[in-house]
Amino acid sequence: MSDAPLYLEPKLGPDLASLLGSGPFLHMLADALGSPLNVVLPERIARNLAEFEAVFRRHRLPGRVFFAHKTNRSSALVRRLAATGAGLDAASLRELQHALGSGFTPDRMLATGPKDPEFLWLAARSGAVVNADGPAELAEAAHLVRRYGLPKLRILLRLSEFETSGARMLSRRSRFGTSVKALGRLLDLLEDHRDALEPIGVGYHLDTTGLDEKATALEGCLRAMEDLRLRDFRPRAVDVGGGFGVGYLADGTQWDRYTTALTDAVMGRRSPLTWGGHGYGLRVENGTLKGALALYPAFRPVAGPAYLDELLSRPAPGLGRPLGTLLLDSLCDLYAEPGRALVDQCGLTLGRVLEVRRETDGGGWLVRLAMNAGDVGLEEHGVLMDPVLLRRPGGAPAEDSGGPADGGGPVGVHLLGNLCLESDLITRRTVFLPGLPRPGDLLAFPNTAGYCMDFTATRAQQQPVARKVAVREGGGTWHWRLDEEYWPVTDTGGQDA
Repeated sequence: MSDAPLYLEPKLGPDLASLLGSGPFLHMLADALGSPLNVVLPERIARNLAEFEAVFRRHRLPGRVFFAHKTNRSSALVRRLAATGAGLDAASLRELQHALGSGFTPDRMLATGPKDPEFLWLAARSGAVVNADGPAELAEAAHLVRRYGLPKLRILLRLSEFETSGARMLSRRSRFGTSVKALGRLLDLLEDHRDALEPIGVGYHLDTTGLDEKATALEGCLRAMEDLRLRDFRPRAVDVGGGFGVGYLADGTQWDRYTTALTDAVMGRRSPLTWGGHGYGLRVENGTLKGALALYPAFRPVAGPAYLDELLSRPAPGLGRPLGTLLLDSLCDLYAEPGRALVDQCGLTLGRVLEVRRETDGGGWLVRLAMNAGDVGLEEHGVLMDPVLLRRPGGAPAEDSGGPADGGGPVGVHLLGNLCLESDLITRRTVFLPGLPRPGDLLAFPNTAGYCMDFTATRAQQQPVARKVAVREGGGTWHWRLDEEYWPVTDTGGQDA
C-alpha cells in the first residue's frame, strides 16, 4: 500500500479562512502576547446562534438556545452572546458568577451539572432555572428557598434511561439525571414542596451523537410532561441538551482514507502512522484486530443546527409523528444547550515552532512547539485535524538534514510539547505538512474553541497558560482586544492591527 502523505485538512469557514490568510497579523499577536495564544471571533458565535434560532422558527417552536459555558472560558464569547437573545448553561459557581457579570440576567440562565451548596444558593438567590439531577437536589433547593425566604425556584427535571414502547431501545446509562422509571418519586417530592419549587419542564443529558437514542429520550420527555400535568403542574419546556456535533474536516474522503490506513498500520500492513504505534483504541491480538476506534467523527456532513433540524424532523419511535410537531402540538417551549456546536469556527490556537530536528535513528522529523498538549486538547477529545503552517517572513532557514529542508515538499512530523514528559505530544499521529517548519514559524490549530482551548490547560512545570484575544475584521483589516477587555459595545473590535 502507498505511504503517500495522509492529510486531514480542516474545514474553514470564511471567518477563519480570512484570519489564517492574515499571517503577519497573527505573528504580530504571538510576538506581543506569547505562545501559546488563543484567538476567538465573537461575531462568529452570534451568527452560529442565528442559525440555531432559524431551526426553531422553521419548526414554529418557541424557546431558547442556551450556551454550554463549560465549552470555553472566554469572556468575549459570553459577553457577545449576552447582547443577543441567547441563554447560558452554567455548570459551576464560577461560571454562574461569570455569566451574571457578563450581562446575562437570571431569567436567561440554567444551572446544571453537579451542584455544591454555594452554587445552588446563588442559583436560587438570583432566580436562575435549576436543572435538577435528583431528589437530593430538589430537597436542598426547597430548603434554601424556605430558609432565605426566596421566591419559588423554577426547576427542570433531568431524566435518563428512556425506553421505547415498541422494539426495545434503552438509552445508555448516565451519571446525570434520574431514571424515568423513578419519575413518580420526583413528582411526589415536588408535591411536598409546592410552596418552594415550580417545575417548568423536563430534559435529558446523553453522551452520544446517536439520533435514535435522542429521539427515544425526547419522546420520553414528552410523556413525562403529561405526567407532570396529571399532577396539576404546568410544565412548558423540554430541554434536549447538547451534543449536536461539529464537522472538523473539509473532506470525508480524507477521513475514510486515514482511518483505513490507521487500521492497516495497526495490523502491520503499512508503515506506522503514530508515535510508538499508538492505535487510538485499536490493537492486534494473535493476528486479530481488537478494540474500537476512540476518535471523534471528525467529518460530519450533518452537525450543529442541521443535526437539531434532523432530530425535530424525525418521527417519534412510539408515537410515529415528527418530534417537532409533537412539541408544537403539546405547546412546549424548546430548550437546547449547544456547546461545541455554538462555538464552531469561533477560534484558533497558535503555537510557535521552537526546534526542528530529525529523530535519532534518522527517521522522521520532530517539531517542538512553545505549547503543550493541555493547551490544545485535540487528542484529549479525540479530534484529528491538521494544523495550518504560517511561515514567519524572513525566518531562520530550515535545518538541512537530508529531508525537505527547503520546505518545498510534503513532510511527516511529530509535534512535541514543552513539558518534560515523554507523554507530552501535541498529537500522537504523524502530521503531514506541506513543508518542513522552521523555528519562528507558527502552527495554527483551527476550530479549537469547543473544549480544545482551555478545558485541559494547566500551569504544569510553571509553563504559561495561553492568553486569549478577541478579533474582528473591519475596514479591510483585523482588529484585536484582550479577551477580558472585550465588550460588545466596542464598534471597532479593539486595537488596530
